[in-house]
Amino acid sequence: MFRYLSLVVCIALGTASVEAANKEQARLETAGAVMQEILDVPDNIPQELLDKAECAIVIPSVTKVAVGIGGSYGRGAMVCRSGKSFDGPWGAPAMYVFEGGSIGLQIGGESTDVVLLVMNDRGLEALLASKVTLGGGASVAAGPKGRNLEASTDASLRAEILSYSRARGLFVGVSLEGMSLRSDDDANNEVYGQKMTARRIITGAPVTVTASGRHLVDVLEKSAPYNESHRAAGR
Repeated sequence: MFRYLSLVVCIALGTASVEAANKEQARLETAGAVMQEILDVPDNIPQELLDKAECAIVIPSVTKVAVGIGGSYGRGAMVCRSGKSFDGPWGAPAMYVFEGGSIGLQIGGESTDVVLLVMNDRGLEALLASKVTLGGGASVAAGPKGRNLEASTDASLRAEILSYSRARGLFVGVSLEGMSLRSDDDANNEVYGQKMTARRIITGAPVTVTASGRHLVDVLEKSAPYNESHRAAGR
């Protein structure tokens, strides 16, 4: 009887683990699809900014979770360029949680895709260190869009993180001050089949990109293969 119960427990745990892994793999695939759709829109993220970004974060389907309070919650992935200076090919995704106060639902959607560009080492280090509050631990500004950056404010061009959202087909730069980001280590463990932190994935020994993360990485590699800020500085 004891052996039978042990077998049942093992099967149940194994099934739960497979389901969790499949859920996170599906989340990664969705992140790739969202990034592709956004970059396919003519009036999207300026190419100059994407070329200079060290990392991109994609959080599909951020939802409102508290009626009246307006809290928001979502889970997605961050992909960074490889190498000590973040000037190599785009690396493996690290899973992240996005949460906090309302993102405003200012474009009329109850479910919103969020994209953030990490523009420098300070912004990335804040994200790798611990849970970070946007506008506190890392400066954030609504990202400009379109091909012309001349109308962009100094604040947006100096920010460590630039943020965008898309709901009901409308893509805009949006302020996300007060929202927070943290590494989703449980999801990382499910995706890679072993204990993994965001720091290890982003800055440790090279991590193999899973099949589910390949689309997201390929979209970024095709759209912005080189870190132009480093190339311009001769680094």
